[in-house]
Amino acid sequence: MALSDRSRESLLPSFLYASSARSFATGAGATSPARSFATGGGAASPARFPVSAAAPSVAGAGGVAPFSIQAPKERIELYSPAFYAACTAGGIASCGLTHMAVTPLDLVKCNMQIDPAKYKSISSGFGVLLKEQGARGFFRGWVPTLLGYSAQGACKFGFYEFFKKYYSDIAGPEYAQKYKTLIYLAGSASAEVIADVALCPFEAVKVRVQTQPGFARGLSDGLPKFVRSEGALGLYKGLVPLWGRQIPYTMMKFASFETIVELIYKHAMPVPKSECSKTTQLGISFAGGYIAGVLCAVVSHPADNLVSFLNNAKGATVGDAVKKLGLWGLFTRGLPLRIVMIGTLTGAQWGIYDAFKVMVGLPTTGGVTPAPAEAESKASA
Repeated sequence: MALSDRSRESLLPSFLYASSARSFATGAGATSPARSFATGGGAASPARFPVSAAAPSVAGAGGVAPFSIQAPKERIELYSPAFYAACTAGGIASCGLTHMAVTPLDLVKCNMQIDPAKYKSISSGFGVLLKEQGARGFFRGWVPTLLGYSAQGACKFGFYEFFKKYYSDIAGPEYAQKYKTLIYLAGSASAEVIADVALCPFEAVKVRVQTQPGFARGLSDGLPKFVRSEGALGLYKGLVPLWGRQIPYTMMKFASFETIVELIYKHAMPVPKSECSKTTQLGISFAGGYIAGVLCAVVSHPADNLVSFLNNAKGATVGDAVKKLGLWGLFTRGLPLRIVMIGTLTGAQWGIYDAFKVMVGLPTTGGVTPAPAEAESKASA
């Protein structure tokens, strides 16, 4: 059931919306303070998004019509501080909640990576944990997982939208359209560098709590114990392997998602994206995210094994990990479980993120991208 305007107002903070008084300018040739954009703006151009019937548009110079995106009661300005705040909030919800939900899978995966002799398979791994720690043991480390991946999601999605627009503006309309995949890759990589700095301390504590029973109950006692043992800088000893895992993962996650969703709308849907219902669009976001997640898991898995190994053992090195797990084990140990986990998680993340964007009045991510010339001719017609 759709949320009413009143219920949406109660759920969404007012700072996510720009003042409707500033959402569009009137008069021929006026420049909108609401950051209306002309068509043909490159890979991140809002001209690619369908215009809401309720959103007024005023013809600007040259016959190009600026527009606003409809949000509940007010209009949120694309690429404004409120827009990035909305994307950041959506990232918190999508990453924090989904990673926390798959804590049991993550727990078994980490233990399979650290102690392959004891945790031989997925089924036996769950059995060992149930026998030794009980049902409550499946959610060990859920607090650092929730907080760490919420912080990561805020930076990942918020800065991705920022860098995607930033690099598109540098490239210009023609090259942004031509090299849009490179812009997706560069934007996601830049965002992940920042996101991992926020995640790394929580990830270090999470791995130690999950793989060393008795070390700590959770974040509140695990963080100070970790710092006393290895110092504050010890929280970041896994940062480089984390970058090695997460940057390729995120580049694959965002670029493949954008490409897959565009292909779905172009070849699998009988009508354009603008004519698809929001439910259909969110289903496509989940499907595109799931496929992208499978690709992400394969690309980033060796680095994931290294992160788990280095955060579990004091003074451990990459050479120690390769020696214990073997080169083949580095690529395959825990991979089937991680494919299931990351595929489901990534699909859910994109679904939640786009659902949040829809709720605040923004278009879903991705879709068919018209050529600039086509967009200009449509706007002029």
